[in-house]
Amino acid sequence: MSHPLRAPLVSRLGERGFLGVYTLVSFATLGWLIWAMLHVGPEPFLWAAPLWVWWLAGAVMLVASILLVGSLIGNPALPGMPALKRTPRGVFAITRHPMMWSFALWACAHALVWPQPSVLVLTAGIALLALAGAAGQDAKKSRLQPDFWPAWRAQTAFVPFTGPASSRDWWPGWGVMLGGLALWLVATWLHPVFGGPAVGVWG
Repeated sequence: MSHPLRAPLVSRLGERGFLGVYTLVSFATLGWLIWAMLHVGPEPFLWAAPLWVWWLAGAVMLVASILLVGSLIGNPALPGMPALKRTPRGVFAITRHPMMWSFALWACAHALVWPQPSVLVLTAGIALLALAGAAGQDAKKSRLQPDFWPAWRAQTAFVPFTGPASSRDWWPGWGVMLGGLALWLVATWLHPVFGGPAVGVWG
């Protein structure tokens, strides 16, 4: 939503109209992507991931799940959220883009353990879209919220754990931790349902 065509589209369609069109395009492209992945023929694995890499990927996915759940609570980057001056806490003390980093971590974890050509293309695209989108969001928000976003950028980090926030502020709270754990457990349990191998504690 931070691409250069956003402003002219919003001026013609309005904010709600743009969000509606963007949602339709997102679902259409996601549907095409799922269809394409389901119709890829047999592919070789480019390497065999050892067992410890599977466990590492599982741990990375747990972190990604916690970041994703935390990003849904009080995220100033979400549409319609008020730009309130506050001290970053929890996942926002770790990175101001917890949702985007959760997608990037998902991509890295899956590329490590399932290195087929189509999967590597998919995961590289998701990681690039997430992190380039986060950078574009910074630029867009700085223009749209000059009284808030530059100060928010100064208090937070793009790359996780590299910002000025104290490590004492990194704790996301028990609600986010338990929500992230629940998401991770359900997603890994459903993995075989969608054609993947058994992973995490179920593997």
